[in-house]
Amino acid sequence: MAERMIIRLGDPLLREVSKRVHTITPQTEKILDDMAQTLYSDKGRAGLSAIQIGIPKQLVVMDCGTGLIELINPIILERSGAQTGPEACLSIPGVIGYVTRAAIVKVETYTRHGEIVTIEAKDLLARCIQHEMDHLEGILFIDYVDELYAVRSGKKLKPRDADPILLQRRVIRK
Repeated sequence: MAERMIIRLGDPLLREVSKRVHTITPQTEKILDDMAQTLYSDKGRAGLSAIQIGIPKQLVVMDCGTGLIELINPIILERSGAQTGPEACLSIPGVIGYVTRAAIVKVETYTRHGEIVTIEAKDLLARCIQHEMDHLEGILFIDYVDELYAVRSGKKLKPRDADPILLQRRVIRK
Protein backbone atom coordinates (compact mmCIF):
# COMPACT_ATOMS: atom_id res chain seq x y z
CA MET A 1 0.00 0.00 0.00
CA ALA A 2 1.07 3.54 -0.71
CA GLU A 3 -0.33 6.90 0.20
CA ARG A 4 -1.35 8.84 -2.91
CA MET A 5 -1.39 12.57 -3.56
CA ILE A 6 -4.87 14.10 -3.51
CA ILE A 7 -5.67 16.48 -6.34
CA ARG A 8 -7.15 19.84 -5.37
CA LEU A 9 -9.90 22.12 -6.57
CA GLY A 10 -8.84 23.72 -9.83
CA ASP A 11 -7.55 20.48 -11.35
CA PRO A 12 -9.90 19.81 -14.31
CA LEU A 13 -9.79 16.07 -13.57
CA LEU A 14 -12.12 16.64 -10.59
CA ARG A 15 -14.86 17.60 -13.07
CA GLU A 16 -14.50 14.49 -15.23
CA VAL A 17 -17.01 11.65 -15.18
CA SER A 18 -15.34 8.47 -13.95
CA LYS A 19 -15.39 5.32 -16.07
CA ARG A 20 -16.87 2.01 -14.98
CA VAL A 21 -14.50 -0.73 -13.88
CA HIS A 22 -14.97 -3.63 -16.32
CA THR A 23 -12.63 -6.13 -14.69
CA ILE A 24 -11.36 -6.25 -11.14
CA THR A 25 -7.64 -6.85 -11.52
CA PRO A 26 -4.73 -6.88 -9.07
CA GLN A 27 -4.15 -3.27 -10.21
CA THR A 28 -7.74 -2.39 -9.20
CA GLU A 29 -7.16 -3.97 -5.79
CA LYS A 30 -3.88 -2.03 -5.42
CA ILE A 31 -5.70 1.22 -6.17
CA LEU A 32 -8.33 0.38 -3.52
CA ASP A 33 -5.57 -0.45 -1.01
CA ASP A 34 -3.73 2.79 -1.79
CA MET A 35 -6.99 4.74 -1.48
CA ALA A 36 -7.62 3.24 1.97
CA GLN A 37 -4.07 4.09 3.04
CA THR A 38 -4.57 7.66 1.79
CA LEU A 39 -7.94 7.97 3.54
CA TYR A 40 -6.62 6.72 6.88
CA SER A 41 -3.51 8.92 6.69
CA ASP A 42 -5.81 11.98 6.79
CA LYS A 43 -7.57 11.45 10.11
CA GLY A 44 -11.12 12.67 10.48
CA ARG A 45 -12.08 12.14 6.86
CA ALA A 46 -14.86 9.79 5.86
CA GLY A 47 -14.40 9.01 2.17
CA LEU A 48 -12.26 9.17 -0.94
CA SER A 49 -13.00 8.54 -4.60
CA ALA A 50 -10.40 7.41 -7.14
CA ILE A 51 -10.78 10.61 -9.15
CA GLN A 52 -9.38 12.48 -6.14
CA ILE A 53 -6.08 10.66 -6.59
CA GLY A 54 -6.13 11.24 -10.34
CA ILE A 55 -7.71 7.95 -11.43
CA PRO A 56 -11.03 8.43 -13.27
CA LYS A 57 -12.54 5.07 -12.31
CA GLN A 58 -15.71 4.33 -10.34
CA LEU A 59 -13.94 3.37 -7.12
CA VAL A 60 -14.72 4.69 -3.63
CA VAL A 61 -13.44 3.91 -0.15
CA MET A 62 -15.03 5.18 3.05
CA ASP A 63 -15.08 4.66 6.77
CA CYS A 64 -17.75 6.44 8.79
CA GLY A 65 -16.73 4.73 12.01
CA THR A 66 -17.82 1.15 11.33
CA GLY A 67 -14.90 -0.04 9.21
CA LEU A 68 -13.74 0.26 5.64
CA ILE A 69 -16.34 0.10 2.88
CA GLU A 70 -15.32 -0.21 -0.77
CA LEU A 71 -17.62 0.65 -3.65
CA ILE A 72 -16.97 -0.40 -7.24
CA ASN A 73 -19.37 0.89 -9.91
CA PRO A 74 -21.96 1.91 -7.29
CA ILE A 75 -25.53 2.74 -8.29
CA ILE A 76 -28.10 4.38 -6.03
CA LEU A 77 -31.29 2.31 -6.27
CA GLU A 78 -33.42 4.27 -3.81
CA ARG A 79 -33.35 7.56 -1.92
CA SER A 80 -35.71 8.75 0.80
CA GLY A 81 -36.02 11.49 3.37
CA ALA A 82 -33.80 14.52 3.65
CA GLN A 83 -30.97 15.67 5.87
CA THR A 84 -28.96 18.86 5.87
CA GLY A 85 -25.51 18.91 7.34
CA PRO A 86 -21.92 20.04 7.00
CA GLU A 87 -19.65 18.57 4.35
CA ALA A 88 -15.98 18.97 3.63
CA CYS A 89 -13.69 17.45 1.02
CA LEU A 90 -10.07 16.35 0.86
CA SER A 91 -9.84 18.10 -2.52
CA ILE A 92 -11.11 21.40 -1.08
CA PRO A 93 -9.23 21.71 2.21
CA GLY A 94 -10.16 24.19 4.90
CA VAL A 95 -13.80 24.81 4.00
CA ILE A 96 -17.20 23.31 4.77
CA GLY A 97 -20.65 23.90 3.36
CA TYR A 98 -24.11 22.77 4.39
CA VAL A 99 -25.67 20.37 1.88
CA THR A 100 -29.12 18.78 1.77
CA ARG A 101 -29.06 15.13 0.74
CA ALA A 102 -31.25 12.04 1.07
CA ALA A 103 -31.36 10.70 4.62
CA ILE A 104 -31.51 7.08 3.48
CA VAL A 105 -30.02 5.46 0.37
CA LYS A 106 -29.94 1.96 -1.01
CA VAL A 107 -26.87 1.28 -3.15
CA GLU A 108 -25.88 -1.63 -5.35
CA THR A 109 -22.14 -2.11 -5.77
CA TYR A 110 -19.49 -4.66 -6.59
CA THR A 111 -16.99 -5.91 -4.03
CA ARG A 112 -13.33 -6.43 -4.85
CA HIS A 113 -14.22 -10.13 -5.21
CA GLY A 114 -16.68 -9.39 -8.02
CA GLU A 115 -19.80 -9.99 -5.95
CA ILE A 116 -22.80 -7.68 -6.21
CA VAL A 117 -23.99 -6.44 -2.82
CA THR A 118 -26.67 -4.02 -1.67
CA ILE A 119 -25.95 -1.50 1.07
CA GLU A 120 -28.70 0.32 2.91
CA ALA A 121 -27.34 3.43 4.59
CA LYS A 122 -28.70 6.27 6.65
CA ASP A 123 -27.47 9.46 8.25
CA LEU A 124 -23.68 10.00 7.99
CA LEU A 125 -23.03 6.91 5.86
CA ALA A 126 -25.80 7.91 3.44
CA ARG A 127 -24.32 11.42 3.23
CA CYS A 128 -20.83 10.04 2.64
CA ILE A 129 -21.98 7.65 -0.08
CA GLN A 130 -23.80 10.45 -1.92
CA HIS A 131 -20.83 12.83 -1.57
CA GLU A 132 -18.37 10.27 -2.94
CA MET A 133 -20.70 9.12 -5.72
CA ASP A 134 -21.04 12.76 -6.79
CA HIS A 135 -17.26 12.77 -7.31
CA LEU A 136 -17.74 9.95 -9.82
CA GLU A 137 -19.94 12.33 -11.85
CA GLY A 138 -17.59 15.32 -11.55
CA ILE A 139 -19.80 16.99 -8.96
CA LEU A 140 -18.39 18.61 -5.81
CA PHE A 141 -20.20 19.56 -2.61
CA ILE A 142 -19.60 23.25 -3.39
CA ASP A 143 -21.94 22.82 -6.36
CA TYR A 144 -24.85 22.65 -3.90
CA VAL A 145 -24.01 25.56 -1.58
CA ASP A 146 -24.26 29.33 -1.55
CA GLU A 147 -22.05 29.89 1.48
CA LEU A 148 -18.83 28.37 2.73
CA TYR A 149 -17.36 28.29 6.22
CA ALA A 150 -13.85 27.89 7.62
CA VAL A 151 -13.31 24.39 8.98
CA ARG A 152 -11.30 25.49 12.01
CA SER A 153 -13.41 28.41 13.21
CA GLY A 154 -16.80 27.63 11.69
CA LYS A 155 -17.03 31.27 10.63
CA LYS A 156 -18.56 32.20 7.30
CA LEU A 157 -15.86 32.90 4.73
CA LYS A 158 -15.71 36.47 3.53
CA PRO A 159 -16.69 37.00 -0.11
CA ARG A 160 -13.06 37.53 -1.19
CA ASP A 161 -12.11 34.18 0.37
CA ALA A 162 -15.15 32.20 -0.76
CA ASP A 163 -15.51 33.62 -4.28
CA PRO A 164 -12.50 31.85 -5.87
CA ILE A 165 -13.88 28.54 -4.60
CA LEU A 166 -17.51 29.17 -5.53
CA LEU A 167 -16.49 30.44 -8.97
CA GLN A 168 -15.16 26.95 -9.74
CA ARG A 169 -18.50 25.26 -9.19
CA ARG A 170 -21.36 23.97 -11.27
CA VAL A 171 -24.59 25.14 -9.67
CA ILE A 172 -26.85 22.16 -9.11
CA ARG A 173 -30.32 22.44 -7.69
CA LYS A 174 -31.94 19.12 -6.87
